[in-house]
Amino acid sequence: MPFVDVAALHRFAPEKMQKIGLAETDDLFCDIYCLEPGQEQKPHTHDDATKLYYVLEGTGSFLSGDEKRDLSPGSLTWAPPGVPHGIRATDRLVVLAIMSPNPNRKG
Repeated sequence: MPFVDVAALHRFAPEKMQKIGLAETDDLFCDIYCLEPGQEQKPHTHDDATKLYYVLEGTGSFLSGDEKRDLSPGSLTWAPPGVPHGIRATDRLVVLAIMSPNPNRKG
């Protein structure tokens, strides 16, 4: 079983949100998203996958469906297949993002 020091992988850039891959199988992917204040992951959908966001550090506004909430460390939200979701960072934000099944899966 692989082990990952997630905190050592945090990376921020002024031009856009950073996605850092942690684990990927045909069943799921797991990334961290690192956002500076004001950066966002624009609302989007995945027709055949559920997306989960777990806040590790900072605060942000999270959209899931027609509901938007400000979340802080320890909070979790998700969007079932076909439901719009997105993030906008209030301050420096680190989010664990998990999607299943992996939309990049083979076959």
